[in-house]
Amino acid sequence: MTTISDPDVPTITAEPLEPQLVDRARSRSRLAVVVGVGLTLFAVLNATAAIYLFRGINDLRTVEGRLEELGAFEQRIGARLDTVNNGFQSRFEKLDSQLQGSFNEINGNIARLEQNLPPTDGSGTSSVSEPVVAANNVAEASPSSVIAAEPIVDTPRPPKRRIATAPPAPNPGYQRTETPDGKVYYRKIN
Repeated sequence: MTTISDPDVPTITAEPLEPQLVDRARSRSRLAVVVGVGLTLFAVLNATAAIYLFRGINDLRTVEGRLEELGAFEQRIGARLDTVNNGFQSRFEKLDSQLQGSFNEINGNIARLEQNLPPTDGSGTSSVSEPVVAANNVAEASPSSVIAAEPIVDTPRPPKRRIATAPPAPNPGYQRTETPDGKVYYRKIN
């Protein structure tokens, strides 16, 4: 096949069916700018997140330090409470031993009184009244008879009765309710 070419005639090239809308050089530079701006924003966001994370870690360390101090404080308070508790416990034990000694002494005195009581007749009165006579005649009696006489026994006095004071008048603004188990509740009346 033979081709004839004329230099004065423009050559016909095959053009694409659609015209080019964007220039390739411009599109590459725009893409580079968009990618650069995106990477810059990403770097700024990462830096901001790192700063807040660093602050949060510092706050967390501060709180952990305070919690450790709180644990030490709790131990000091616990030790002081144990000291106070031991003091109260020793006082209660001392009081208990004193009360137990007093009860034992009272029981011993009651036992001695029961042994030294004169026999009673059926009416509950004593049939023997010699100790009273001997006590009344102490001035007339000889010293040897005073030693041999039985001591006068004091009878225990009945306990004094306390006079109960009247409870205060109920408040008319409240309603008193008592449950079967003995609890008392007050409800405000509107």
